[in-house]
Amino acid sequence: MSSSLSKSQPLLHPSHHMADLYSSKPPSSSSRLFLLITFLPLSLACFAFLLQWRGGINDSVTQWFEDNYKFPGMVTVFEERTFPSDSSCVSLLGQSRTQSFPYLRDWKLPHKPDLKPKICITTSTSAGLEQTLPWIFYHKVIGVSNFYLFVEGTAASPNVSRVLETIPGVHVIYRTRELEEEQAKSRIWNETWLAKFFYKPCNYELFVKQNLNMEMGITMARDAGMEWILHLDTDELVHPSGAREYSLRNLLRDVPAEVDEVLFANYESSVERDDIKEPFTEVSMFKKNFKHLPRDVYYGNYKKATRGNPNYFLTYANGKSAARIQDHLRPNGAHRWNNYKKNPNVMELEEASILHYTYSKFSDLTSRRDRCGCKPTKEDVKRCFMLEFDRAAFIIASTSTSEEMLQWYRERVVWTDENMILKLLRKGILTRIYTPMVIIQELKEAGVFSSVVTSAHNSSTSGITKKSPQANTRRLLEFDLDGGDSQAASAIPPQSSPSLETIKNVQF
Repeated sequence: MSSSLSKSQPLLHPSHHMADLYSSKPPSSSSRLFLLITFLPLSLACFAFLLQWRGGINDSVTQWFEDNYKFPGMVTVFEERTFPSDSSCVSLLGQSRTQSFPYLRDWKLPHKPDLKPKICITTSTSAGLEQTLPWIFYHKVIGVSNFYLFVEGTAASPNVSRVLETIPGVHVIYRTRELEEEQAKSRIWNETWLAKFFYKPCNYELFVKQNLNMEMGITMARDAGMEWILHLDTDELVHPSGAREYSLRNLLRDVPAEVDEVLFANYESSVERDDIKEPFTEVSMFKKNFKHLPRDVYYGNYKKATRGNPNYFLTYANGKSAARIQDHLRPNGAHRWNNYKKNPNVMELEEASILHYTYSKFSDLTSRRDRCGCKPTKEDVKRCFMLEFDRAAFIIASTSTSEEMLQWYRERVVWTDENMILKLLRKGILTRIYTPMVIIQELKEAGVFSSVVTSAHNSSTSGITKKSPQANTRRLLEFDLDGGDSQAASAIPPQSSPSLETIKNVQF
């Protein structure tokens, strides 16, 4: 030290007040204290800056939202804004200034194109934004990347469709004359498996449309490199219970390679009020599917759970399925997939389910009635509806006053007997499921839905041109028109649960 710092070599630019820091003598205790007081706050400030810096540092919370796209309109989610006066849906979807997702400021999610498997959903819908936006973004959170929306009615209106078309991964297909002409050439019309549903009104007509749309969805999914496809209605949510990190992507990633199709049992919403407005965030109680219940529990509590209705479930009970996209894949009704060349290898999931929010709003009675032109007679409703409860609901909605309809709804749909609820919860017939409710509520409070609406209304592309689906359907019609099993079993329609009549001789 003496040779390098001698008196003949003074330090350059010494500080008058800090000379002892640069000297060769060991620092005194007072100098050490001064150093600590000076540099400790600076170090803490630098550390805090690094923690809050958003440039390229990922944390476990942002990684939970593994998506290939940045959600649109999220850059100014937490800024004060004025919503357009012509956008009534903004108030319905709501917005909060509370930063419920503090780690998701600006929603600049990491781009990960290699996320596997790639999952898509196809649907046929006429729902408005208050239902469709929560449905889309919830499924984005659990791992779905592409959506093929075949829209009619409200969903096809300009104020709704221009919002949907701004969302990355969402493909809106309108029911145009060109679409109908292309679908009229589909192979499905020459097959026997869907023939018994042709040329019938209401639910039967919808069932055929769903199959034609699912067929087109397969082609679009293959073009986009998707690996799995589901068909869901916009009143249904996938509940990937049993998967790692509550992820549909992780659930399907763990499916063995030899499995072609996985079957989700459906759970049915059990509402506890007659004034539900937003089922996804207001309903937490569901009735379990009979496949997820012990035989003695199901049949032993059948009458209590049915409450005078035609069946254990109000509507369908045969679940939905997800199919691995591969050659010769085809729909097999709105609930299943099949293959023209082989019998698919199907695996039933023991925990995961589809949550079906059926008749969860009182207005569902009249909305279903208004979509069907059948006469409210027992004979005519059989031509229009496949399930008994739908038939009874249509007759009530068509022949009763509002007060009578509400009374019928309270007796048949709303659960108000707290003792019965508690008993069936203990038996496992009813169950509480909160995760979808929490996810959607957090998305709403973070301003996700209202920001998408506002961004679409403020964008320069206010005039949306309906795109012709011709390019997407062309390959569908050219795909393997010869060969295959043309005598396949009939498509699977919505089916009810097993009734007590099926177990007259069963001993428990």
